[in-house]
Amino acid sequence: MYNVLVADSISNEGLAPLLEASHVNLTRKKVEEVENDLHTYDALLVRSATTVTEDLLAKMPNLKIVARAGVGVDNIDIEASTKRGVVVINAPNGNTISTAEHTFAMMASLFRHIPQGNASVKAREWNRSAFVGTELNRKHLGIIGFGRIGSELAKRAKAFNMSVHVYDPFLTSSRAEKLGVELLSLDELLAAADVITVHTPLTKETKGLLNHDTLAKTKKGVFLLNCARGGIIDEKALVHYLEIGHVQGAAIDVFEVEPPIDNPLLHFDQVITTPHLGASTKEAQLNVAEDVAHDVLLFLEGNPVSSSINLPTLSKEVFEKIQPFTSLTKQMGAILSQCMREPVQHISISYGGTVTDLETTYITRSLLSGFLTHRIDSPVNEVNASMIAKERGITFGEKTSEDTQGYSNMIDVTVTGEQRIFTITGTYIAGYGPRIINIDSFDIDFYPEGHLLYIRHSDQPGVIGNVGKVLGDLRINIATMQVGRKQKGGEAIMMLTFDKLLDDSVISSLKQTSEIVTIQRIEL
Repeated sequence: MYNVLVADSISNEGLAPLLEASHVNLTRKKVEEVENDLHTYDALLVRSATTVTEDLLAKMPNLKIVARAGVGVDNIDIEASTKRGVVVINAPNGNTISTAEHTFAMMASLFRHIPQGNASVKAREWNRSAFVGTELNRKHLGIIGFGRIGSELAKRAKAFNMSVHVYDPFLTSSRAEKLGVELLSLDELLAAADVITVHTPLTKETKGLLNHDTLAKTKKGVFLLNCARGGIIDEKALVHYLEIGHVQGAAIDVFEVEPPIDNPLLHFDQVITTPHLGASTKEAQLNVAEDVAHDVLLFLEGNPVSSSINLPTLSKEVFEKIQPFTSLTKQMGAILSQCMREPVQHISISYGGTVTDLETTYITRSLLSGFLTHRIDSPVNEVNASMIAKERGITFGEKTSEDTQGYSNMIDVTVTGEQRIFTITGTYIAGYGPRIINIDSFDIDFYPEGHLLYIRHSDQPGVIGNVGKVLGDLRINIATMQVGRKQKGGEAIMMLTFDKLLDDSVISSLKQTSEIVTIQRIEL
């Protein structure tokens, strides 16, 4: 018998897979109500009300799996769970249709003034001329971010005879063609779209993506939608463009601060809002419950699950042997992702030396995890990285090599994009830790950690001094610097590390150095 604790409210219908299993003993009580029995449970199911902390995990030594009946896992300590060998799962696909449908409903309501018309009639008015709408037919829809939700939205838009334009820096042209959408640059999409909807994660790159400057590039009379994350559309900029009439209307489900009590967007009649309802349907709530209940049962019976957030349980011996290499490849993946800011088609990993004696599958997944973490919103790790890569049209493969260039082990990675190829080579040296020994065909030696700046420049006297002077004038201290070149007077690189993140103004100042070809910030 397996003992399963359901600590939050989940319907019987959602729990059906577990309730119908004869070898599962299911308890539906809050954690506080079973304090003395916590050590007996094999599985824990929660929504958002229960916080799974390190202290709670310590009280549940028999726990094998934690399941969140929802998309997010903010209320679960992933690191503590992983350390204790507890698998964490969620339901990443449960709200895809719900959010896509809500976005489309918001778009239709925005175009036809449905909320305003409803309020007017209920106020005993009959002013039809005040609510003349706009058809979706033959309009140009711009989708920023083309993951699961964006692609589902595109299907519905095409059914309404809309032209669909997509901006996603990680979407390949072949996949866009296969899905029947037009892949554009951000500026091209802004200029072409009659209505723009955002479906990206909220990251440093996407925060304020639609701002004073980018909104100025849109058509006069454009409509905007945000059913993704508050902050992707700069709310102050949106207010300005609504006031001058450049933006004709907006539909907002998410805000920078929720609830939006004093938000000026609430004062505009042409702005329609909902209280973060993208995932709030009966079907979505049922779907996420059924998904995790089914996966919990599979896991308890010894079968693999498809929605794990962290590593499955590993023996201490295996974990200790592969950990240095998984840490190395995760950093290598992160560097590659930030240096290759374009769609990627294939990732090739070559192992040499002592690392070939280990289970390299996990090490490869760690590299994919580091690579994808900087590209998508949902949690990525060694378990789900390969699945997410395949979903995004990224193929990958591994091989072994006898060439280790004198090192006891070596990992060489080549990333092939639509426009170029990027390479990185790393090694783990006992007593010294992980090292990057080659980047983009330049020999170098640096420790992959912290705030880095990767600069490609012409090999001319004074370049390093000029970079140092610019940073010195800005009172920015360089922690370390490593340089490399292929030949005298040709192209060279420098890799600098800093104690803090450099802002855009610093990068702009450095770009004034004429010998510099490219500058790339790397955060590890």
